[in-house]
Amino acid sequence: MRKPATDLPPPVEGAPARADELLGLARAAAARDPAAIRTLITELGGAMLRTVRKVLGPHHPDVEDVTQEAVLALLQALPSFRAECTVVHFANRVALMTALGARRRLRVRARYDEPDAPVEAAADESGPSPFAHVVSTRRREMVLEVLDRMPEATAEALALHFVLGHTVDEIAGLAGVSPNTVWSRLRLGKEALRRALANNAKLAELFRGREP
Repeated sequence: MRKPATDLPPPVEGAPARADELLGLARAAAARDPAAIRTLITELGGAMLRTVRKVLGPHHPDVEDVTQEAVLALLQALPSFRAECTVVHFANRVALMTALGARRRLRVRARYDEPDAPVEAAADESGPSPFAHVVSTRRREMVLEVLDRMPEATAEALALHFVLGHTVDEIAGLAGVSPNTVWSRLRLGKEALRRALANNAKLAELFRGREP
């Protein structure tokens, strides 16, 4: 039995491309093969759940519901999947965008009884991302709130880079744009973050020296 899919490490520069073992399964699921759909969900469910937890937080009451929403979104998106990235990366991108959309919808519901209460960072079972490594308290929530107010494309680029740890080239492949476009989105997003966090020295430190 194949081991369930996890977040894959970025490919080593100059190394041969990794064969995507899930591609055939994804094609069959896109054709609405019930057995392929069940197997693909089993393979990708854990990785998608971890991505949702990174955005919403590990103990958010809507983690399971949003993960199910992300799985449904993935199945709907599979017919348009062009294999420009691995199936796992594509699924994680769908989960990320679903979770960011859920955050925007749930902002009015997300209130803290104690403004300074710490927020536990999501455990990264596949290794720490740059974002999760440095943000483990209320600051993580505040930064995500800044992302909530950004244009979707800019927020996606920042989240893929800082939450999931993707490189510029990987983000370009996932978003279907050029690396230069990704660089531009990251610069614009980080400038917006710096402006939003300018009055908070601790928050501003999170992004110093983290040019992509």
